[in-house]
Amino acid sequence: MNDQSYLHKFMLRFRKYSIREHIAGLWFSQKFDSCGYIIVSGGMPMPKVIHKGGKLLAENCQFYSGVRLEIGSTATLVIGNGTYLNRNTLIICEDRIEIGRNCKIAWDVIIMDSDLHPINESSPIVNKPVRIEDDVWIGCRSIILKGVTVGYGAVIAAGSVVTKNIPPRTVYGGSPAKLIAELDDPARLHA
Repeated sequence: MNDQSYLHKFMLRFRKYSIREHIAGLWFSQKFDSCGYIIVSGGMPMPKVIHKGGKLLAENCQFYSGVRLEIGSTATLVIGNGTYLNRNTLIICEDRIEIGRNCKIAWDVIIMDSDLHPINESSPIVNKPVRIEDDVWIGCRSIILKGVTVGYGAVIAAGSVVTKNIPPRTVYGGSPAKLIAELDDPARLHA
């Protein structure tokens, strides 16, 4: 890219987001290991990072008020370009969580890759990576549990509990989440 296209992108970003959102993004991104432009919107409470030593990597992303990111000592959290996490989203990463590009994560969503504690004293703590591919939309108050992959372009309905892999270009909802529609089948979408 040439200097003019960088300047053009910079100007577009400043037309879309306020200086306050940019400054808050700069402040918030200090706890990231690597990041692009970070925007923080929505006022108080500010997003929070609890960084216990793992890696937090993000591209150009937007975070809203109340977002909380918890990264364990050996964990890696990756958030792709153009993704936003809406109000009060909680991500608990003890192993690895990857969130793709252009994902829309609504408010009060929980994503976790760990049980965080054993069921009883003799059982181990179980951690399994979570992968959310590009262009996924996760509805409000949904929960994504350990070991799940959400496929490209999938939609998770509000209030869902995702315990198993979600195929690409599908709509899942409920507790536990079940197939509602395939996005490539217009007849089922409007039924």
